Amino acid sequence: MEQKNWHVVRQTVGYHRYDTPAELELLNRMWDLQRLLTNHFAPQTKLISKQRTGAKVLKKYDTPATPFQRVLAEAGAVTTAAKARLARENKLLNPAAIQRRIQALTAELLTLTTTKQGPPAKPVIRAQSNDSSKKATRAS
Repeated sequence: MEQKNWHVVRQTVGYHRYDTPAELELLNRMWDLQRLLTNHFAPQTKLISKQRTGAKVLKKYDTPATPFQRVLAEAGAVTTAAKARLARENKLLNPAAIQRRIQALTAELLTLTTTKQGPPAKPVIRAQSNDSSKKATRAS
């Protein structure tokens, strides 16, 4: 689900266990918003070349651009209709409002997760000292 620890998923939802339908619904709403934020407003660099000189590795990166900007700049992979639709979608987006909605959903998810009850604990049953199948022997 995630590329690296602490990249997008863990930053957004943390390390709790989400296993109820209500939590899944909140997570799906969050991912729809997070997708917009990541693809339209988070610049990323791409590795252009990697050159090894002994133990040293020299990496060269291109200029940072958002995935949205890369799609618009790409020549033939995406149709002009799709580019126009993405441009219309981008004009309507407000990154601060999206971030506030994500934070509100995260708080709601955290409340839901921390208030749910886990499965009932099973009582611990220990064997009595005289219930052993082998009698203790002394080496002497």
